[in-house]
Amino acid sequence: MILPFDLPAPTGCSSAPKWDGRNFVLGDKVTPVLEYSENFVGWSDDLTALHEDALGDGHPIDFASRRDALLQVKKQRPSGSSVIMDLGCSSGFLIKDLVKFFPKATIVGADVVKEPLYRLAKTCPGIPLIRFDLLRCPLPDKTVDVLVMLNVFEHIEDDLGAMKKAFNLLKPGGALIVEVPACPSLYSAYDKELRHFRRYSAAELYGKLNQAGFTVSRKSHLGFILFPAFAIVKLMDKCFNFRKNTSAVRQQAGSTSGNPLVKWALEFETSHLCNLQLPFGIRLLAVGVKKGH
Repeated sequence: MILPFDLPAPTGCSSAPKWDGRNFVLGDKVTPVLEYSENFVGWSDDLTALHEDALGDGHPIDFASRRDALLQVKKQRPSGSSVIMDLGCSSGFLIKDLVKFFPKATIVGADVVKEPLYRLAKTCPGIPLIRFDLLRCPLPDKTVDVLVMLNVFEHIEDDLGAMKKAFNLLKPGGALIVEVPACPSLYSAYDKELRHFRRYSAAELYGKLNQAGFTVSRKSHLGFILFPAFAIVKLMDKCFNFRKNTSAVRQQAGSTSGNPLVKWALEFETSHLCNLQLPFGIRLLAVGVKKGH
């Protein structure tokens, strides 16, 4: 596979990198991950390990998230060849689904973390993986047809600046598929542990996407059925600090990952309610389109 766009030379390299189908070639150096920059303010390798250990790839809400994202990619990608980038791919659970469902597309993974990308390179050989900070995006403008960013913007302090960079990265007519945690009033120890700068209201997310240049073509939520129970637990936790001296991420994952009602509710929602504009939920969903020809 040949990448359908040119890559600039990383700092310290005199020649532009080339993708040979399994590795990036930079002069005499060969590497499975092309590294440009890092930013550990909102995430880290350790948090990736914690999240993967606590939730794995089978937690019902993350499974539902990936299923919804795949449906949106199917709707938004142009016919024929296309470039689909999972920005914030981390351990690569969505990457593997994208490769399976869109075999003719060029799938690219990107993140600011390092160790998870190198592990992913071993389990998904043949997928170009690029490490960079979106706020210092090294890739040329108008490169990507569909950009997927699931639970990424809450980790970026200058999220509006990141949205503008995402807009530039897309080709005219391209689409940004977004998911972020919803409801600012429910910001809790869980969010602090995962280094979330914020949870979003619909007005904030859609307003910032508009400011960045996007036309928001989809507005909805994930976790609509479960939200009342989720909100009660979150508010009680904030008031009474039930999880003092424990990992909020491990506690929350452990209490919901094997719950059959949680699994049923999310499966029902993604199967039967995915085309509706759900007014509230655990996570906020959007599709932003870059208008143009």
